[in-house]
Amino acid sequence: MNFNIRVYALITNEREEILLADEEYSGRQFTKFPGGGVEWGEGIYDALQRESQEELYQELTDTAHFYTTDFFQQSSFKKTDQLISVYYTAKLSKPKEVLLGEFPFDFTHGKPSFRWVKLSTLDASDLQFPIDKLMLEKLKEIT
Repeated sequence: MNFNIRVYALITNEREEILLADEEYSGRQFTKFPGGGVEWGEGIYDALQRESQEELYQELTDTAHFYTTDFFQQSSFKKTDQLISVYYTAKLSKPKEVLLGEFPFDFTHGKPSFRWVKLSTLDASDLQFPIDKLMLEKLKEIT
């Protein structure tokens, strides 16, 4: 059994939209919040900023810790891994520079593909992973 530490950004804009990432891994397509794994030697916040640089080509601003998993969550990809996920609310430093897809899983600009979705219309069924569904519920509670 291994621990797999993940960090994600709940990025919103002034239009009350949230940024989603459409990805493909191990032959599966899924929609999630931007972010990824913490690498050896990194702190959680450093990993958050690295993931943003790698995927969105910019820093995150106005970051604030939002949630850390406090229950057992098995990895969807590696059944011997327990996930520990840390979520931050954030804004983009250069929101107009994000390369957006025209539709879900539009990999024209590479993988992952990003798109803005109205938070009020986003449904848990639009997300694939249990922890992301919980984050959506918690976000909707405070908005």
